[in-house]
Amino acid sequence: MTKAKWWVKLPALMRVLAFETSCDETSVAVVEDGFRVLSNVTQTHVEHAKFGGVVPELASRAHVRLIYPLTRVAVEKAGIKLNEIDGVAFTRGPGLIGSLLVGVVFGKTFAQALKLPFLGVNHLEGHLFSVFLNHPELKPPILYLLVSGGHTELIYMKDFLQYEYLGGTMDDAAGEAFDKGGKLLGLPYPSGPIIDKLAKEGDREFHRFPRAKTPDFEFSFSGLKTSLLYYLRKKDKEFVKNHIQDIAASYQEAIVDMLLEKTLKAFEKLKPPTLAVVGGVSLNSRLREVFTEKFGKMTKIYFPEPRYCTDNAAMIGAVALVRFQRGEGSGLDISASPNLPLV
Repeated sequence: MTKAKWWVKLPALMRVLAFETSCDETSVAVVEDGFRVLSNVTQTHVEHAKFGGVVPELASRAHVRLIYPLTRVAVEKAGIKLNEIDGVAFTRGPGLIGSLLVGVVFGKTFAQALKLPFLGVNHLEGHLFSVFLNHPELKPPILYLLVSGGHTELIYMKDFLQYEYLGGTMDDAAGEAFDKGGKLLGLPYPSGPIIDKLAKEGDREFHRFPRAKTPDFEFSFSGLKTSLLYYLRKKDKEFVKNHIQDIAASYQEAIVDMLLEKTLKAFEKLKPPTLAVVGGVSLNSRLREVFTEKFGKMTKIYFPEPRYCTDNAAMIGAVALVRFQRGEGSGLDISASPNLPLV
């Protein structure tokens, strides 16, 4: 980030046009001061479903095809004109390099055409800010569990833009564990929501899958996936068909248990006034139920609205508002960074 004197005089009410193109969702949003979302238009790339996972080249092409028309829709839905935009933001990482480049190049070009300041935003920081979109009154310090298809992290926000990384996954993320487990069960991609739905009718104690024992605040889900693989190899197709709800419930319970154990450990160490669970997996109904029951009497716990749990541009715009107001911005040399760390 750079400090830019010509951005010091900000408008009384700032509006940011934001782009999110890190993986398989193309999203464009307009966000203004107070974390008020004027529009948030997101389109998921359905073409990956037949491959059982995201195909990077297909994702890049989809972003190229969608980003301009979605920008027009987002501006129109916001009820503003182009000359009422005060800044442009885009995700620069982490994510798929080809997908990120679409947003970075489009965002910089758009900003240059309108002579606007622009900012490259960390995707993970966007998820942290997603909870402010429906709870703008929240203030740090906040302990975060960030759970998505590519990330499982425990992060402590000491103050706005000040973070302490506590720990993360050593292999698969929680979202990957859901999707890969679903593939083993013969479920369509993405499997997380389907497992959640099946589990509601299943017995969580039908089979006890192993919970990984990892140091400190680290997570590991690859062993759980392997355990499911070996379990299914010992069962015939009829058994799996008749008990798929029970297997889904048991498998999901193992994932939620591991997330809860490490989050409790972090909470006991830090004693934060607020806990937030963000990212795509925070949509999981069992996770919300368990975390609300466990932490509800100890602290204030928050989840983003469903539309802000998965990848979206509104959360990128929320980060940009704070950073723009602190005089930050990016130069023309900024590019995509697929492994961009938060801290």
